[in-house]
Amino acid sequence: MTIDNGFGLAWPNRSPVAVSLTFDVDGEAGFLGDSPTFARRLTSLSEGRFSVNRGVPRILELLARHQIKASFFVPGHTAEHNPWLVEQLLELGHEVGHHGHLHLRSDKVSAQEQIDEMERGLAALANAGAPKPAGYRSSSWELTPETFELIIRHGFKYDSSCMGDDRPYIETWNGQSIVELPVHWSLDDWPMFGWSIDNGGNYTHPRTLVDVWLAEYESARRDGRHTSFTMHPEVIGRAARFAQLERFVERLVSDGDVWFARLDEVAAHVTPYLEKTR
Repeated sequence: MTIDNGFGLAWPNRSPVAVSLTFDVDGEAGFLGDSPTFARRLTSLSEGRFSVNRGVPRILELLARHQIKASFFVPGHTAEHNPWLVEQLLELGHEVGHHGHLHLRSDKVSAQEQIDEMERGLAALANAGAPKPAGYRSSSWELTPETFELIIRHGFKYDSSCMGDDRPYIETWNGQSIVELPVHWSLDDWPMFGWSIDNGGNYTHPRTLVDVWLAEYESARRDGRHTSFTMHPEVIGRAARFAQLERFVERLVSDGDVWFARLDEVAAHVTPYLEKTR
């Protein structure tokens, strides 16, 4: 079976579409990386802890119910302060990817701080028992030339931070390249529901998630594409929103032929095809 997805690639088990559910477990790092003043903002930090304490357990139960393996991008700070988290994710068969250390935006810090963010994140994941991550996802989906070079230097198999296609592709910069499993804001829960006392945000009706994401899924299915959805446990883990995630997942499961894949599995599957067609 050959699927018309841009490079003649067939998915495992003759599946007509590949879907990845991904979760950025920012925890308190999502606030502390924005500003050190959050160290005194106990209410904001408690929202970050909701991510791990309430959101992640709900997500893991849903994934186990449907026997789906997912990709979790864990900042080093989250791994350090929740030592059980990485161990549990690995025991359940999920992927643990690199997501910085203190969730610093690479475009807002120095070259040395980008190095520190990369190395501290790797060390924290290793100390928590994770194998060397195959994948990297930048904080707030911003890459700089310096961070791109760090990704290559540290031997990551794929990146999931860029938006240059709606299929897996090769992202290049200054003569270097890496497999890209692209993202987009429309496929992220934060633009729909994220809100802060400092910057405002959106309180979209929870059912919007199903409407928007099913439209993406159905188009990916027609194309034979891979697509991924990005979520944050402190956002999607709130009960009314989580109910919509359950609806969405149950709808996909009901089709009976979706390849639900971790991003590292997708990268391993598409890399030979992408390299052959460059």
